Amino acid sequence: MRLDKFLKVSRLAKRRAEAKDGIEAGRIKKDGRALKPGYDVKAGDVLVIHYRTKFLTVRVLQVPQRVLPSLRPADLYEIVEDRKDDPVDWLNARP
Repeated sequence: MRLDKFLKVSRLAKRRAEAKDGIEAGRIKKDGRALKPGYDVKAGDVLVIHYRTKFLTVRVLQVPQRVLPSLRPADLYEIVEDRKDDPVDWLNARP
């Protein structure tokens, strides 16, 4: 399954277009490398997703063959790490 579709189905992104935009902006990474929307997601992949003020690291547990109403998004991944970035820290950080 394509990465942008997986993010939508697993509800890690609200819309597929939103997922695609985030991927193209380099906010979803695997092994420190930015991915493309057409990346083929596999079980066992560890993805780092950068939202506006937090980083979410998830491990893909399963990739559905098709989307069914009985599909539970929480069964598709597990959260490895959830780290919030406080915008105040950005102001205090000096290069």
